Amino acid sequence: MSQQGTKQRVDDEFIVDTEDCEERERAFRERGTARPITVYGNPVLHKECRDVTVFDEELARLVDDMFASQRAAEGVGLAANQIGVDLKVFVYDCMDDEGVRHVGVVCNPVLEELPADRRVLDDSNEGCLSVPTAYAELARPDYAVVRGQDLDGEPIAVRGTGYFARCLQHETDHLYGYLYIDRLSKRDRKDVLKQMAEGTARYETVPND
Repeated sequence: MSQQGTKQRVDDEFIVDTEDCEERERAFRERGTARPITVYGNPVLHKECRDVTVFDEELARLVDDMFASQRAAEGVGLAANQIGVDLKVFVYDCMDDEGVRHVGVVCNPVLEELPADRRVLDDSNEGCLSVPTAYAELARPDYAVVRGQDLDGEPIAVRGTGYFARCLQHETDHLYGYLYIDRLSKRDRKDVLKQMAEGTARYETVPND
């Protein structure tokens, strides 16, 4: 049996992550324990994470904790290094622009290069649990495809549009050592860090030494 309980359906090569969202997210979250969020400046956020090579109970427990941590922080996506774990895995519970909910897990994600005719940029606001209380506009493609593996190590592909596409790109970036503020101009990055310094996170964080 899959670590996820049951295999998700695949439609046109892409995993179906819109079915039984409430049930699947609750199952992960209720097995897990929320952990504090690492914030900008923590070394684990600023380097490429290690590939997942062992798909076992320990990985399944990590994913449970990630869903619990994501819910506690009221996030829509969470990468493993955001709770201090040096592994290429992220979870998500995110609505797209049509209000459709997507819930899933991706290990060893790789963002697919888009053809020029699919690169329509959206410059909406973006935020990050690891940069609490701060937001900035950032242009990203409004369509994304991420390929990786599920909790059993089987190949999967996930696609998203609008806000969900932004989430997929944002979380994949994390696992390669990039935060969204690394893609901003120096001026905008300075403004974001000022917002962060002046704000107070609404969830537990790991203080930087």
